[in-house]
Amino acid sequence: MAIEEREIGVNEVAIGMFVCRLDRPWTETPFPLQGFLVRDVSQLEALGACCSRVWIDIDRGTPDPRLTLQRLGRARPAQKEPLKPGESVLHREVYVDSATLEEETPVARLALDEASRLTARIVNDVQAGLALTPEEVRGAATSIVASVLRNADALFWANALREHDGYAYSHAINCSALAAAFGRHLGIPADILVNISSGALLLDIGKMRVPDEVIHHPGPLNPLSMARARRHVELGLQILEEAGERNPVIIEIVAGHHERADGSGYPLRRRGSDIPLYARMTAIIDSFDAMTSDRPYARALPRYDALQHLYEARDSLYHGELVEQFISCLGVYPTGSLVELNTGEVAAVMAQNPSRRLRPRIMLLTDPDKQLTPGFRPLDLMDMPMAGDVRIAIRRPLAAGEFGIDLAELYL
Repeated sequence: MAIEEREIGVNEVAIGMFVCRLDRPWTETPFPLQGFLVRDVSQLEALGACCSRVWIDIDRGTPDPRLTLQRLGRARPAQKEPLKPGESVLHREVYVDSATLEEETPVARLALDEASRLTARIVNDVQAGLALTPEEVRGAATSIVASVLRNADALFWANALREHDGYAYSHAINCSALAAAFGRHLGIPADILVNISSGALLLDIGKMRVPDEVIHHPGPLNPLSMARARRHVELGLQILEEAGERNPVIIEIVAGHHERADGSGYPLRRRGSDIPLYARMTAIIDSFDAMTSDRPYARALPRYDALQHLYEARDSLYHGELVEQFISCLGVYPTGSLVELNTGEVAAVMAQNPSRRLRPRIMLLTDPDKQLTPGFRPLDLMDMPMAGDVRIAIRRPLAAGEFGIDLAELYL
């Protein structure tokens, strides 16, 4: 069978593509002569340093992030024949930012405030034994999706600067925003994004009916308590049914976000492609946000480390191709992360540079001695800035709160 090749610019190469030819001899590069699958951002950086144009093998990689949907079997061409229950017609949208980071950030703050207000009411109503209101769920998700579609970095940057309430509230908002951004990255149409974002908002709604001593237990749970905690999936579906929520996307997300690719998840121990696509997506999102949040039994990991954990668990706990696309979506150093530079300063990641994931836009917060500076200065690492004879770069990721720095307290 003939190889189907496509020539693209090196800045268009993404994780998951198979590079089969270069615009120069392989012997002049650090790459294997037979071609290679792009698995991480360090390969993207190395490729960008030595090439301008490359050829990718369509059959051996994913030529476009949005084609992940086709490979996973959920996408189908637009047509008039009836859909199966829960199936969606996907047109693989191509999204372009319609607002700059500076323009969207204040709008994103308002969107997050509105989503937080509605989420608090949703959670409090369910805790009080009242019925869930699907319209409020969609209202919160719609605000988030609209901002993400204008500029995803702005929403994550605004979220990093906010004071966060308890884990239940912040986890719901974070998962909803991550679902919107991930879906946008994959090219999922906006109306379906609202459903995915709504489902992600409700991932843990069943925990409102699990005893506090189980949910907030400060250590490992015994088998009985673990079984009670895992019932939150069943209870969440119960809450949806009582509210008259019939949307299949929302139901599949709540039902399947704890299933795992190798069959080790719960409640049905489904595996691989038997787990619906949107449930596979939110399994990754739920785990990522849990790992990067303070919980009663674990401190938050740096976002970089959480992405590494997901990558190590690809093709075992999580769908491998979706993990790679999630990392491509967020970047190696996700927006809102704290990082230490090779020149000693601490900075916050403000926005991604898609063609150079290791060189995001940052905000300098301290001097090299880790003392807060009187005026915080933005810096774009894509411009290859210098400090004397040293090219400024990120040395390592930092955990939230490291060196006593809390972004929400800096009033950026």
